[in-house]
Amino acid sequence: MAALGAGLVLGLINAVVRPVLVLLTLPVTLLTLGLFLFVLNGLCLWLASLLVRGFAVHGFWAAVLGALLVSVVSSVLTAVLSDRGRVVVITRR
Repeated sequence: MAALGAGLVLGLINAVVRPVLVLLTLPVTLLTLGLFLFVLNGLCLWLASLLVRGFAVHGFWAAVLGALLVSVVSSVLTAVLSDRGRVVVITRR
């Protein structure tokens, strides 16, 4: 149940808080060539852990690593699923 709540809260944070943070930290993000976005994702994950009981992130680097893991899984799922929601078979030649 905590995972479901964490997912819901993280989705709300990403929809409401993250765009404001991205806009405020745009100069730093440009200087780091976008790598600062991983820090912002970690902060959003850490904030979600503060708001959801039963979901804990222990430390800043754990939050950044968790955000990196969420980003990789999201990218893989986006690459595998087509725009219409069908599964795309990737063949190796």
